[in-house]
Amino acid sequence: MPVLTEQPSTGDVLKYEVNPNYTREVITLLIGTPYPVGSVLGKITASGKYTLSPATGADGSQVAVGVLLYAVDATLADAVGIVVARGPSIVSRAGLAYDGTVDDGTKITAKIAQLAAVGIIARDGV
Repeated sequence: MPVLTEQPSTGDVLKYEVNPNYTREVITLLIGTPYPVGSVLGKITASGKYTLSPATGADGSQVAVGVLLYAVDATLADAVGIVVARGPSIVSRAGLAYDGTVDDGTKITAKIAQLAAVGIIARDGV
């Protein structure tokens, strides 16, 4: 019998939010990559579009401001996504997906602190 693997879902990432009408936003994701559920996103100041939040940068996206709730394929064009953009909300730390430059514990801790600044708390074991 073949082994079936279920892709991560919103329930694997979002554990609590006070009110979806308050905490969620519809956003535009920058062209060029498939964004998995749980992507930690930053907002590009000049365009207002969102992308994976890198460890460093100068375009605004280096500050994590949201977590993507549904996987979105934006490889060929900008795409629309839904993010949890403010709290109070709780996400699973294990369900978060980071840019490739966020590659060690210190950088991950910095991203989690940036999310906490907008009320999105990342917790282990939830």
